[in-house]
Amino acid sequence: MTTRSSFFTRLYERVLLWSKHPKAPWYLAGLSFSESSFFPIPPDVMLAPMVLAKPNYAWRFALITTIASVCGGMFGYLIGSFSFDIIEPWIIKMGYAERFQNAQLWFEQWGVWVVFIAGFSPIPYKVFTVAAGVAAMAFLPFVLASMVGRGARFFLVAGLIYFGGEKMEKFFHRYIDRIGWALLGVIVLLYLYMQIR
Repeated sequence: MTTRSSFFTRLYERVLLWSKHPKAPWYLAGLSFSESSFFPIPPDVMLAPMVLAKPNYAWRFALITTIASVCGGMFGYLIGSFSFDIIEPWIIKMGYAERFQNAQLWFEQWGVWVVFIAGFSPIPYKVFTVAAGVAAMAFLPFVLASMVGRGARFFLVAGLIYFGGEKMEKFFHRYIDRIGWALLGVIVLLYLYMQIR
């Protein structure tokens, strides 16, 4: 196992430990905020076991994750607007350079819809938040699209675990990319249908 994979494995295991802590909601908020601008582990891996442990709090946990993630996205936007020269070497070092270029191309083609789609894209959300700042996207549409996109993702995760229990959590971790892309396909088809009406 490489040093890098060991590092990310340790981070993943640490996040799972946080989900069992008495202050887990605060940790969830901190993780959600940081993941939207710089941290590599997505909040889903903490949200899912928390909902499984306390299903009555599922929607509260999803709301905490959404609000903190959008706030982190605003921070990422500010980084892109004012400090991109400083973080560009880190983007390259972390292996996000190609993804960042793809995000910029998507912005040119789709505009604010990209931020909504970013909630389900395999490209990390932090790449889109920084790219939105670099592209000087209108701030209010960016925030609104982030709320809808991120909210849809995290409430979907919470709902799947709430209704499906432990089996769904295992299924979710195995097939989340396919679920996300399937939902994204439905959204794109609905959007295209509305355009041709």
